[in-house]
Amino acid sequence: MKYMQKVFMTVFVMLVAVGTVFANGGGESQSGRGKGLIGVVMPTRSEERWIKDGNAVKEGLEKLGYTVDLQYSDDDIPTQSRQIDDMITKGVKVLVIASIDGSALSNQLANAAAAKIPVISYDRLLMQSRNVDYYVSFDNYKVGGQMGDILITGLKLAQATAAKPVIVELFAGSPDDNNSVGFYQGAMDKLQPYFDKGVLQVPSGQINRAVIGTLRWDAAEAQKRMENLLSAYYSGDVVLNGILSPYDPISLACLEACKAVGYGSTSGKPLPIVGGQDCIVASVKSILAGEQYATVLKDTRALGAATVTLVDTLMQGKTPTGLDTTSYNNGAKIVPSLLLDSVIVTKDNVQSAVIDTGYHTKAELGL
Repeated sequence: MKYMQKVFMTVFVMLVAVGTVFANGGGESQSGRGKGLIGVVMPTRSEERWIKDGNAVKEGLEKLGYTVDLQYSDDDIPTQSRQIDDMITKGVKVLVIASIDGSALSNQLANAAAAKIPVISYDRLLMQSRNVDYYVSFDNYKVGGQMGDILITGLKLAQATAAKPVIVELFAGSPDDNNSVGFYQGAMDKLQPYFDKGVLQVPSGQINRAVIGTLRWDAAEAQKRMENLLSAYYSGDVVLNGILSPYDPISLACLEACKAVGYGSTSGKPLPIVGGQDCIVASVKSILAGEQYATVLKDTRALGAATVTLVDTLMQGKTPTGLDTTSYNNGAKIVPSLLLDSVIVTKDNVQSAVIDTGYHTKAELGL
């Protein structure tokens, strides 16, 4: 709006703003200007990846002329519920939601549907509601498969035998996050043949996802569990060779627990092979230092761009095409999904996959 670029008397500006409120019925007035107000809710600002996600979506939408209400819920479900309620009241045109608990927002989703606000489930599938219009994520089953591949390659399982089994422990994501189901199943489908042949063993016997899950993906909780596992099952000659980890902070926490009892030192016990997910700066540094073995890079810029394109398509009144309409059932419906590809990052391809693509800079990595 050109008049916003000039200097007016304060009273006049206030009158124009009030007039806009009445003209638009209180909806677009909340955005102030642009094509429309889009609500974006992310689970927490305490984790590097969610800050990147939020920024990618916000900046992409703003470049197209939309106004964005970006909120972080600090892993508090009531806060996230309230933020979504507020956005519906403001009259957002589309809601983009990365949930804390995928099953905790049924009332908010019903209210959005009643207000004819399309809902895009961002990276974490919103569950048990028909009021979810689209899902944008990476293919979680394939990501899990890549986590399994990391252990298969890093532990050289193709050359291992039951006579000298490889010892591992398993960690899964948050039980209330549907993504963790895909990650776990994808990984276990890759690893199961090695368990069946006796090549892989889990001394603790803790294999079931309900047992190995890490609520809210909490690294501190994962470290406590790793410490308990090492204390209970790894005495004498029993050495931990590998850890299935679904998330970089969990990977780093597990490595810290292992270091505390002598792994990676001159004791002759090398650090276990550990993968991860999200390619955070600390994990890339750890990979370059020869500690964490690998991670799965899910480029938040690509996910953000895909979300921006979907929002823009909906705002133009068009029907999105090329979506997966069979894979993701949220318990109430098959949610049309846009699925992206991910990349395994090891020390060998940090330069090409991370630095050359601009995902992290050399300065960020201390290079």
